[in-house]
Amino acid sequence: MPVQDNPEQDFEQSPLTQTYTQNDQTVQIDIYKSVEHGWILEIVDQDNNSTLWEDHFESDQAALQEALDALNEEGIEAFIGSF
Repeated sequence: MPVQDNPEQDFEQSPLTQTYTQNDQTVQIDIYKSVEHGWILEIVDQDNNSTLWEDHFESDQAALQEALDALNEEGIEAFIGSF
């Protein structure tokens, strides 16, 4: 279940949440703040397949940087499709 659909917890969406396009493919970089755990990072593809980081981040900027680094190092294809 995507974190934003969990009514049990309060989440704040970061203004750094954004779409990212590489090689004519697009994913959504979702960054949310959990009251209990800090910033949560998730990359979602066009078919709603999700890659959710287990580690949480101290800032939304750190989460965004992690996403951009992963997308640049691994390529967007690593985050598209079911696993």
